[in-house]
Amino acid sequence: MDRIPILKMGPFLLVTIQVDLYDRLALTLENDLINMVSKTEAKGVLIDISAVSIVDSFMGRILGNIASMSKIMDAATVVVGMQPAVAITLVELGLTLSGVHTALDVEQGMELLRTKIGQQDADEEGLYDSFI
Repeated sequence: MDRIPILKMGPFLLVTIQVDLYDRLALTLENDLINMVSKTEAKGVLIDISAVSIVDSFMGRILGNIASMSKIMDAATVVVGMQPAVAITLVELGLTLSGVHTALDVEQGMELLRTKIGQQDADEEGLYDSFI
């Protein structure tokens, strides 16, 4: 069975999708990624889709599901490298991908995740301070 590699980079997981995803591979990625978030206690997930030229409603839902599940597990999701045609298709399909942050490239995506983690740490410190 084919699998998309998931790399751990510090507190983040990096997924680079280099092939067009068929339904079974997309479901496997979703499952593998959520299991890795749990196993590694990752604080962020970065998904690079720069090589993806076509997306359908199923793939859009998978990205949204990954973001929702990751958020429940205390990890932010950033999708990077979206081709203009993919963005247009997602809008035309009415998929807003709520909970999914976007950036132009991996570098900007990592910076966005670092910012999100910094905000989260500050929020947690404020919450802790309010109990003292």
